[in-house]
Amino acid sequence: MTHAALTANAVAVVTGGASGIGLAAAHRFASLGMKVVVADRKGERLADAARTVAAVSPHGTDGVLACATDVSELEALETLQEEVIARFGKVHVLMNNAGIQPGSALFGPLENWERVMAVNLGGVINGTRVFGPAMIAHGEPGLIINTGSKQGITTPPGDPAYNVAKAGVKAFTEALEHELRTTPDCRIAAHLLIPGFVYTGLTANGRTEKPDAAWTPEQTVDFMMDSLARHDFYILCPDNDVSRELDEKRILWAAGDIVENRPPLSRWHPDHAEAFRTYLTKERPRQ
Repeated sequence: MTHAALTANAVAVVTGGASGIGLAAAHRFASLGMKVVVADRKGERLADAARTVAAVSPHGTDGVLACATDVSELEALETLQEEVIARFGKVHVLMNNAGIQPGSALFGPLENWERVMAVNLGGVINGTRVFGPAMIAHGEPGLIINTGSKQGITTPPGDPAYNVAKAGVKAFTEALEHELRTTPDCRIAAHLLIPGFVYTGLTANGRTEKPDAAWTPEQTVDFMMDSLARHDFYILCPDNDVSRELDEKRILWAAGDIVENRPPLSRWHPDHAEAFRTYLTKERPRQ
């Protein structure tokens, strides 16, 4: 089974669609007979993505539109929407997936913070606000899929700008889904994609082969499609190293920092590290 929005001739827009999870999603949407818009930074990678997406589409090149887009710029997203509507008429699936990870430190370069926030959070907010009203108005089934991160939930030390941006994506997408489900006659649903360790250009860190612990982008999209068919809002992906059970325990421990009045990020605090390790060995009660 597939979601009602994922049907032949429906239109999907994927930002960050020239590589990684975005490209894998674009391929999958095209293979379903959907018209696909690949939005990414200008360059040969975008042109290559358009060719490979067209190769799996029953519509060929007629079913694919490649648009050079910097999602950090509101005007660029408005131009993207105009190009999409002029070519395909309407949008049924918006996947706000574009993201960067230059690395950050709390008192490190401000430009890293500004760029990460503008792309990873601003791109999601502005993309939704630009495309969302017309998607609601056309009255057909639709999806807005925002790519978050487990780092936006458990916020591990090491890259605070990325964590803050992805935490914002989580909060924004939760608010969006509430807005959509309380809007009369709205047939658009929002979903938060939470990948595990996925081998992409963003995570390669100089590696040329996929680590055994990582999933491929295609595995992540397979999981996403199954979750969409079940109407899951939180699409919490495992990988070859971290199980769903371990993810759940980490997430609950992070929430417990507030409830139990522990120090923040207590998983990494020397006074609580042993308690966390013990906690991981206990079976979690199921409701």
